[in-house]
Amino acid sequence: MADYERTRLVVLGGKGVGKSCIVKRFLEKTYTDKYRSTIEDLYSKEFDLGHMTLKVDILDTSGEMEFPAMRRLCIATAHAFLLVYAVTSTPSFQCIKQCFEEIREQRGDFQEIPIVVAGNKLDLTSTHREVNIEDVSEWVFCELPKLRVKVLECSAKDDINVREVFRSFLKISRIFPKDSEDQPSGLKRTASAYMSHKGGKKTGSPSLERAKPEGSENGSLSKPRSRSLIRRTSRKAKQQLRDTRNGCDDCNVS
Repeated sequence: MADYERTRLVVLGGKGVGKSCIVKRFLEKTYTDKYRSTIEDLYSKEFDLGHMTLKVDILDTSGEMEFPAMRRLCIATAHAFLLVYAVTSTPSFQCIKQCFEEIREQRGDFQEIPIVVAGNKLDLTSTHREVNIEDVSEWVFCELPKLRVKVLECSAKDDINVREVFRSFLKISRIFPKDSEDQPSGLKRTASAYMSHKGGKKTGSPSLERAKPEGSENGSLSKPRSRSLIRRTSRKAKQQLRDTRNGCDDCNVS
């Protein structure tokens, strides 16, 4: 395994399912009930996995279908996908089915791409649930071709299984061994690349367990980097995609 790898994770799903909440809970350890419609937010982080440094670009996409060209570019340049639905909404589950069909149509290597299907809002299931995880698993493992995929439920609000969502990508990609789930050294953040509201760059090296929200010193949350990075690196990402196609092992269902 090389000492350095870079990967792009694209988050897809309907509006209001909590895609941004999951990302911010994982990266910033924050949560807000206030809804803000996302167009496209790009986050970049470095993680020390012990045996290697993993540089991750997390692209949080819009839940609307108003930007088809942008969605096609996101799908074309992704190395992994996080498909998010709400366990309290059957239409949101149908939406990730549509997202998967877009992936299957645009990516001939879709069976080789790590995919995590996450049902958010687990904290609300005591009073309301519309989607059972058994139905999601049946769709994934029975109706679809053999994939590199993981199905789980989480709660961004209560911080349930959010860390496991992102650890699943490492295990599916065979970057992180399956028997190392309890290793405390995994997923240690070594650098950050957020821009504050004043445009100043924040850097640091605390572990994710102790990480504070960027920009918390002045009471405001940080802004993610501009999506211009995706344009500057799309050629490089496509080359990485060709390398991935040439180097992938046989697909497994996880």
